[in-house]
Amino acid sequence: LILMKIVGIISELELDNIGYIFPAAMAPMLIRILLNERFAFILTIILAACGSIIFHDEIAGSINVEIAIYILFSGTAGILLLTNRNRRSNILQTGFYVSIINVFIIFFLLFLGNGQLTKIEYVYYLTFAFVSGLLSAILTIGLLPFFEAGFGILSTLKLIELSNPNHPLLKKILMEAPGTYHHSVMVANLAESACEAVGANGLLARVGCYYHDIGKTRRPQFFIENQMNIENPHNHLSPESSRDIIIAHAKDGAEMLKKHKLPKEIVDIAEQHHGTTLLKYFYYKAKEENEGINEADFRYPGPKPQTKEAAIISIADSVEAAVRSMSRPTLEQIKEVIQSIVQDRLQDDQLNECDITLKELEVIKKTFCETLNGIFHSRIEYPNSK
Repeated sequence: LILMKIVGIISELELDNIGYIFPAAMAPMLIRILLNERFAFILTIILAACGSIIFHDEIAGSINVEIAIYILFSGTAGILLLTNRNRRSNILQTGFYVSIINVFIIFFLLFLGNGQLTKIEYVYYLTFAFVSGLLSAILTIGLLPFFEAGFGILSTLKLIELSNPNHPLLKKILMEAPGTYHHSVMVANLAESACEAVGANGLLARVGCYYHDIGKTRRPQFFIENQMNIENPHNHLSPESSRDIIIAHAKDGAEMLKKHKLPKEIVDIAEQHHGTTLLKYFYYKAKEENEGINEADFRYPGPKPQTKEAAIISIADSVEAAVRSMSRPTLEQIKEVIQSIVQDRLQDDQLNECDITLKELEVIKKTFCETLNGIFHSRIEYPNSK
């Protein structure tokens, strides 16, 4: 609205129809990226109404219908053409397409108006229309980081940036806990495909998986995926000490993510991906030594998963670890493991605080089976050449 008012003031300096240079697609594209299409369409209608009043051609009490149509169609084009929000280059591409559409809108309005214009006026009109689309894209890219930071909005573009392997925390996992890094990538593949199958945010799940075990970098050798050619250090520790080390990785991870100012959604996934599940191995080991041991002492502190993405990651994390530990798993064995883990989560009330349904769980199990079967499919063994 401020930009619109500035352009409106400039138009009073005897620059006819400079209102067409207003970046009509900027606000709709920003809202499309940061929120959703519905709010973007509502905003486009509001801007068109405001524009018709501000650019009233100095006639008191009148409205400019032409500029309202121009803003409405230009903004709508920006929303519809911004199909892939994952790359900033797509915003520039959308801006270019909006410029072309703006030119067609101008021709359409001039044709309907049947006005007599000089060649220089045609040039002005077309230049304003073309600049409007490009300006919309440039301002969208420029303003996006301010809105993301100011309102704490986790946009698709921000998630893409966080998925960059050169991020300091991802490099830390890769260098200090390579087994955990590989595990996280595998879990990300599972979680993303399952989230997309049930309409959840697949990209958020993928990026959340990359960071969910960052806490393991504090003591990487105490986690089995990083124990390559070394003795398991838990063999020399009491069950209680092992419990404290394993449980601490969720809290440690959340603290590290907060310290590096990662979005709250990513921090929540790191905190919630184990919920309040029981460390069964160390619990039963401790119970052999002391029958009066309290089960609650061997549970993660939680909280339980609060979103579909966190719940799916929680299941995918256990499924990947279980299947990876099997030698040459068949499709039936994979199905049994997935069914067992999901059933265990349900019986343990781990999914009670998120809005996931039983129907969605069936879709998730099927998706996990398909993805894991593709990863662990049997290969033909060729005889050794002599």
